[in-house]
Amino acid sequence: MQEMPHRFDLATGGPTMKAIVTTGNGGYDKLVVRDVPLPQLSAGEVLVQVLAAGVNNTEINTRLGWYSETVHTDTASAAAAQDASAVDKADGGWNAATPFPFIQGTDCCGRVVAVAPGGNAAMVGTRVLVRPCMRPHGFGSMENLWMGSDFDGAFAQFVKVPASEVFAVRCGWSDVELGSIPCAYGTAENMLQRAKLTQGQHVLIAGASGGVGSAAVQLAKWRGATVTAIAGKSKMDAVRAIGADRVVERDADLVHCLGESSVDLVVDNVAGAAFGAMLKLLRRGGRYVSSGAIGGPLVTLDMRNFYLKDLTLIGCTAWDAPVFPSLITAIERGAIRPLVARTFPLQHIADAQREFLEKKHVGNFVLVPPPAEP
Repeated sequence: MQEMPHRFDLATGGPTMKAIVTTGNGGYDKLVVRDVPLPQLSAGEVLVQVLAAGVNNTEINTRLGWYSETVHTDTASAAAAQDASAVDKADGGWNAATPFPFIQGTDCCGRVVAVAPGGNAAMVGTRVLVRPCMRPHGFGSMENLWMGSDFDGAFAQFVKVPASEVFAVRCGWSDVELGSIPCAYGTAENMLQRAKLTQGQHVLIAGASGGVGSAAVQLAKWRGATVTAIAGKSKMDAVRAIGADRVVERDADLVHCLGESSVDLVVDNVAGAAFGAMLKLLRRGGRYVSSGAIGGPLVTLDMRNFYLKDLTLIGCTAWDAPVFPSLITAIERGAIRPLVARTFPLQHIADAQREFLEKKHVGNFVLVPPPAEP
């Protein structure tokens, strides 16, 4: 792809960039390639040239309005039922309404190309990962904002973010490999930290071939835990290869295979029909942690399994302060490795999301914007 020259908005005379603008809740027709104004920095912000941007469930869910209480199905079913006449949902985003039209993109590997006046000019030229989960009122509050969900994200040539949310990363990984990391691995690390997984404990990880699941497998092994993973039959060998001690087929009878009260922690971003069995697998005092429900948001909870076993159910959206620094350490020490299933040019985002929903891959898809100069 050739270097893209400066472009100028004829109305404002200002520079523009290429971006994918999501225009509302609906199907793939809501993903529009546009020239948009280059972000203008405010105090404390930096401009990052996007080198690679991962594809995640959350971008699809946000476009579909899946977070609305009116949606009762899994993501794939919601996508199949969606059409161009969909109505924007007032509760379709993570924090009520999504600010359409806007630029999605939660994952970003990039390079700092400008800082706001008064900022640290030494940051310019640094390759960084952007922490997408931001805590505007500090880590003492659970209030959170997400890049690419609550404000413009990385499905563009440039993105502006607070300087506090970029983290230099020094390793031999490619831009694409780093672009597969932030959302999936940060989410997995947050769940494991919040659930206090420690060495020697037995953790069951559902959806282990997906982005978050495969990250959780690696990060749990880094902690010295025993990992049992759940994956489709065709992906079981790949999940073993990233460190799982045992892999159980997705449609298996989990209680029969593993036995009641056999695990200390369940990491489950699938939910759906298997939820009840997950609680049976937990030992007394066990923990169940989740940050998603790709298999369906509505589950059946037998309260007796919950309270008679003294279980703890942990929901995770806001990332805690140690999460991203710990993730950067894991990358730089070689404790984890990226799983890039495929790359797509940014303008082929619809193709990437269609294939993503087929769930035939292991790991992550990554979008690559056309190169440009600020």
